[in-house]
Amino acid sequence: MVYAPAMNVAVVTGANRGIGFEVCRQLAAQGIHVVLTARGEGAAEAACEALKGDGLSVEPYPLDVARPESILGLAAHVTAEHGGLDILVNNAGIAMQGFDAGVARQTIDVNYHGTRRVTEQLLPGMRAGGRIVMLSSGLAERSGLPKKLAARFTDPWLTVEELSALMEKFVADVAAGKHVAEGWPSSAYRVSKMGVNALAQVMGRSLKEDPRRILVNAVCPGWVRTAMGGKGAPRSVEHGAETPVWAALLPEGGPQGGFFRDMAGADW
Repeated sequence: MVYAPAMNVAVVTGANRGIGFEVCRQLAAQGIHVVLTARGEGAAEAACEALKGDGLSVEPYPLDVARPESILGLAAHVTAEHGGLDILVNNAGIAMQGFDAGVARQTIDVNYHGTRRVTEQLLPGMRAGGRIVMLSSGLAERSGLPKKLAARFTDPWLTVEELSALMEKFVADVAAGKHVAEGWPSSAYRVSKMGVNALAQVMGRSLKEDPRRILVNAVCPGWVRTAMGGKGAPRSVEHGAETPVWAALLPEGGPQGGFFRDMAGADW
């Protein structure tokens, strides 16, 4: 079925459970058609069936953000079936146990490069007034980094290529056993989300001249009771989804390239 172009279309990654699933619910409740993606086709379909039971307009799509060909397939699908999209919520991410070169490589590939790849591939098909949301974390703080390294993340001339190279340097430094000497924390998750925050800044700056008036921002949902956050987290998924949904529905002239917590600007 091809949906009418007049209907707003959102793509949410990693959306079969937790915050992503709730973001889908809240967006669909606003009358937006949601393409709910998950790595497993069955997981995406089951999540959609649960939402359709509430009368919401959703469709499943299998997506692995670590596989470029999978992302290309999603971009082609959205263009063919919907003529483009209006909202992209980059929610897919991992938090692995332990810390070594393998953990660093996989975490950066999924959390940073996955977000970058999905955004770059779907951006050409985004309609005027589009909104891009990148899920980050309160752990993505530059405090504790050496000043020189911290400054690289907020360099006003930083490019996506340079940022990606910085992320790869972290992985290489971990593999070489010198990440501490280079000033990096021993947390791949933290570094990956620093990269996401910087990516929102860099892409936000580049989109300022785009006539489509697309806004891109990174958000912190807080510590939420999900499979990743654990049962002891203080926030419900409903609360955790509020800021991502707020950023997805920003009005004309809203903030660009920022980092937000509880719908307010935050330092990182």
